[in-house]
Amino acid sequence: MNWQAQMWLLGKVALALLLGGIIGYEREVAEKPAGFRTHMLVAGASALLVGMTDALLAHINLETGVNLSADPIRIVESVITGISFLGAGTILRRREAGTIKGLTTAAGLLFSSAIGMVTALEQFPLAIGGALLAVFVLRGVAIIVRKSGL
Repeated sequence: MNWQAQMWLLGKVALALLLGGIIGYEREVAEKPAGFRTHMLVAGASALLVGMTDALLAHINLETGVNLSADPIRIVESVITGISFLGAGTILRRREAGTIKGLTTAAGLLFSSAIGMVTALEQFPLAIGGALLAVFVLRGVAIIVRKSGL
């Protein structure tokens, strides 16, 4: 992978970090277990993992002389599996209170990962719109629910 391609990937990772940070900022303000930096890193890592696939295949093909290809769905599945384990760590069940905490934060981590992946795939309007929609759901819908008494 030439340096220009690496810089382009780095720019996509930076955008993913920024968009994940928007979601994470809302979680941070709400004092949830996974906040600003965690959501940033999840989005950035997802973008980097998806973005480096082409470079990895090119490197293997060059080194071995074998023309390998990759199933993009398996890459996405692998990233989702890793993020799901991370998200599971944010979920706590309180037996005495009969409540479960952290589900929304775990979902936010998964969503941040998806934002990172679509950023790596250069689906920029989808990534930006998705991040803004996530913040609306986390903040705006919460306000509406509180005011309506639901």
